Amino acid sequence: MNKLITLISALTLSASVFAEVNIDHGYVRAVPPGQPNSAAFMTLKNGSSDNVALLSAESSVAKSVELHTHAHSDDGVMKMRRIPQVSMFGNETVELKPGGHHIMLIGLNRNLKQGEFVDLKLNFSDGTSKQLELPVEQVMAAMGKKHSH
Repeated sequence: MNKLITLISALTLSASVFAEVNIDHGYVRAVPPGQPNSAAFMTLKNGSSDNVALLSAESSVAKSVELHTHAHSDDGVMKMRRIPQVSMFGNETVELKPGGHHIMLIGLNRNLKQGEFVDLKLNFSDGTSKQLELPVEQVMAAMGKKHSH
């Protein structure tokens, strides 16, 4: 009985260490044949009071997957740049969207057509990961749609 109580206590403590990140409205941008890169967009909701960060992502459809954002350069031009992570405070929602934070799929190894699905694994700072299957959509059509994963 003592071992059972110790095990239950350990599981309860370890469960509270992990933030609960929910992913909604996820999709990958459809691109014309031969286009080497695409991007994934979604809403990340940190459902815990602990801070957590998206550190990296992986997909079988691209040679490299990077976290990016758009920022104004010194000359006032919007430029895309790689970022080390996407941070979320406790109970914060962060939107990965065109013109903001997003996940770049670089060096596509196949064409991405509307209606297909793309695997995407998200890796978080608390050691957890989420495996997703995101639909491929036209960006303009996708902006008004709601998806939950």
